[in-house]
Amino acid sequence: MRRTVFNEDHEAFRETIRDFIAAEVVPYYEEWREAGQAPREFYKKLGELGVFGIEVPEEYGGAGQTSFKFNAVITEETARAGVSFGGSSVHTALCLPYLLKYANEEQKRRWLPPFVTGEMMTAIAMTEPGTGSDLAGMKTTARLSEDGTHYVLNGAKTFITGGVLADRVLVCARTAPPTPEDRRSGISILVVDTRSEGYAVGRKLEKLGLKTSDTAELSFTDVKVPVEDLLGEEGKAFGYLAHNLPQERLGIAVGAYAQAAAAVRFATEYVRDRTVFGKPVASFQNTKFVLADCQSEVDAMQAVVDRALDAHDAGELTAADAASAKLFTTERAAVVIDKCLQLHGGYGYMMEYPIARLYADTRVNRIYGGTSEVMRSIVAKSMGL
Repeated sequence: MRRTVFNEDHEAFRETIRDFIAAEVVPYYEEWREAGQAPREFYKKLGELGVFGIEVPEEYGGAGQTSFKFNAVITEETARAGVSFGGSSVHTALCLPYLLKYANEEQKRRWLPPFVTGEMMTAIAMTEPGTGSDLAGMKTTARLSEDGTHYVLNGAKTFITGGVLADRVLVCARTAPPTPEDRRSGISILVVDTRSEGYAVGRKLEKLGLKTSDTAELSFTDVKVPVEDLLGEEGKAFGYLAHNLPQERLGIAVGAYAQAAAAVRFATEYVRDRTVFGKPVASFQNTKFVLADCQSEVDAMQAVVDRALDAHDAGELTAADAASAKLFTTERAAVVIDKCLQLHGGYGYMMEYPIARLYADTRVNRIYGGTSEVMRSIVAKSMGL
């Protein structure tokens, strides 16, 4: 069936991204995996290509596009090639929406131009040791100084993707204690300069998958953050976080679909070339039936993702819609990728094959951005249950 979610501009952009991946990512990807991160110079190349500025208004150096579909194209093309752009997806998909919506004019003029070029990489720090998805339970604090010129930040964060190479980190912290009526109140976002005294990058975490994205623990010991670096209003951050979650979850849904589609492609190519008992693996009925089942799952995921992309661009994607899309695509992608790995036999367990890396990478989709259990709770609540 003809896919209608992308227009000619999206498809022209797709060709540019595909060529860029072939020239600037694939030849070096194994080196990045071994290093545990993409090099900083690569992010500047993404800036030169315009990837970081797609949704940034023109007056700050961007392209001024409002469609999330360009980001979806990047996700699809990296999955297709079995690679990633390192931790840069957090820079654009997670951090940028907060800067665009909640930064004041002075902050936008200060931060967005270097954001676009890749000279200032960003990350966002929400999760803390022991809190997980319970953001209202965070312990990190930011106390306003007596003279009112800065906040004093103390605490720790974990699982911070992009945290090793970031120049600015959007740190969620308590600027006031929670009230008995609302434990989510009193949380603010500070855009912290990582060169600040008392700011420290702890362990670079060793993950099951996503080996080219740097993920770290962060700690803050009496870090002075100028009041000019408060993002939005003090104490309103929980609402800000909730506002951006549908797009974050849509991005994860697109990634899960794209990974499943890539897995089917990798498996199809493998079984055509692999011979067992004197026959191509593709000639066996079981192989055909398994891949047919997988393709039908991918078709269904694509339909869900495309509908969600259209809804998001129209400003109609609800929290329940995004949760449903994330739940369906991430759960089904896991099944598809597992089946495609099985068709590779023993080679599917070897990390030199892209299907093995996909298998490891896709597992986190059911955890970050809200676990599958949280997604089920959101959908059930929308049903009046």
